[in-house]
Amino acid sequence: MIRIFLSGLLFLIFMSPAQAAWHEASSDHFLVYSNQKEKDVRAFSERLERYHETMRFLFNRPATKLSPSNRVTIYVVNNIGDVRDLYGDGNKYVGGFYIPRAGGSLAIVPKVKSSRYEMSPSELILLHEYAHHFLIGSSARAYPRWLSEGFAEFYGTAKFGSDGSVSVGLPSKGRAYELALARDVPMELLLDTKAYAENKSKRYDSFYGQSWALYHMLHFSSERKGQMKTYVAKLAQGVDEMTAAQQAFGDIKQLDKDLSRYLRQRRITTYRIPSEYIKIGNIDVRRLRAGEAAIMPILTRSKRGVNKEQAAELLPEARAVAAQYPNDPAVLAALAEAEYDTGNNAEAIAAAEQALALDPNIINAHIQKGYALARIAAGADDEAAAWKNMRRQFVKLNKIENDHPIPLIQFYRSYRDQGVEPPAIAIDGLARALELAPYDNALRWMMANEFMQQEKYEWAAHTLGPLAYSPHQSDMTEVALTLLKEAEAKALEAKNHKENAVGS
Repeated sequence: MIRIFLSGLLFLIFMSPAQAAWHEASSDHFLVYSNQKEKDVRAFSERLERYHETMRFLFNRPATKLSPSNRVTIYVVNNIGDVRDLYGDGNKYVGGFYIPRAGGSLAIVPKVKSSRYEMSPSELILLHEYAHHFLIGSSARAYPRWLSEGFAEFYGTAKFGSDGSVSVGLPSKGRAYELALARDVPMELLLDTKAYAENKSKRYDSFYGQSWALYHMLHFSSERKGQMKTYVAKLAQGVDEMTAAQQAFGDIKQLDKDLSRYLRQRRITTYRIPSEYIKIGNIDVRRLRAGEAAIMPILTRSKRGVNKEQAAELLPEARAVAAQYPNDPAVLAALAEAEYDTGNNAEAIAAAEQALALDPNIINAHIQKGYALARIAAGADDEAAAWKNMRRQFVKLNKIENDHPIPLIQFYRSYRDQGVEPPAIAIDGLARALELAPYDNALRWMMANEFMQQEKYEWAAHTLGPLAYSPHQSDMTEVALTLLKEAEAKALEAKNHKENAVGS
């Protein structure tokens, strides 16, 4: 994907002398970078952790502290204009965005304020997307699109009380407008992901609003108590979406009528979780070093993703900062990334090694060196030795952070890229990486294809489900659906063959 940036301009925007110092807020599930006052950065991080803990409490999930690189990194920029510049593609409506990646999930939002307990529209986008992140991280199952979006809308309108409480299930003003004026989605289409995609109106419809309303009703309507649990259980058993809905909810036309009546209520029920049930860990806030602050706009653009031309424009800025701060390992690691993005493998390795000489545990330097070694190995005279050297690099990183998914992925890929069969330990590592980052579609696709090659068709089908029925439709969705059907057919064929062999 090609991303569009305003080269040079963002450097000036990020580094205006009038701005506050850059801070890093590190917590159990988030890493936030912002050039705001410490109290603002801390308050924002606290709200995010309270939000995560609210969902964890309501879903009765065990409390976990993620491996550092599996957290979501949030870059807070000056305003919505900066967000749109970073998003690229000329989009004039983006107010914030989130990119799920194994070992590198990130979000970019405009500035936040500590005095506000109700999130801004841009922050609400972040909450919506993090709800998706939480849901798929809590279960490897594919959920129908209405359920996924209804869940994200239900939690994404969270309100943070000054007493430490968090309320969810609140109505969204935007969705209320949508429900009142946008084109209705027939209930039969709302409940059927594929049918909706095939018959979606070209006009703006109320899919999100209706999904929120249905999710809300199934949570709070006494008449339909327990139906959501039954529905999800049916889906887990492999029942198709419409059949599961009919078995759990009964007559679909009656469901539609009940939903219309539910929406005519003057008051709605919400969850308010008191502060005593929301226990968050420590939030460590530190002021970035001068070099870290200077490299931050460059690092943000690199992490967002650049094409070859953009990388070439960015590199001189990275080199200039590195010349000014030659003894800052974070700066040198960012330089290594900029060199790698430009295709300068030897320079990337050199910068990474300089960073590691200063700080042997700096993660980004290990990663960029490993990436460069992999690129060199592909054309080396002695490929076997070069690939072995590359693997050693990622083994080092694995020892530093055992649950970082990137070393596990790259260790596996090195064998495929070399053209040799991966050993069991590499395949197991890839499976572990997917456990750690189930939201990474490229990783999921890699694992599914590995299962297909192993003729583990049921596992392949299970892995492909979230791709084939993703709430965010893309070109990959249709390809995944095609492979899912192939996997299911081959799994059934293998099952029938086994049963016939036993019967004979």
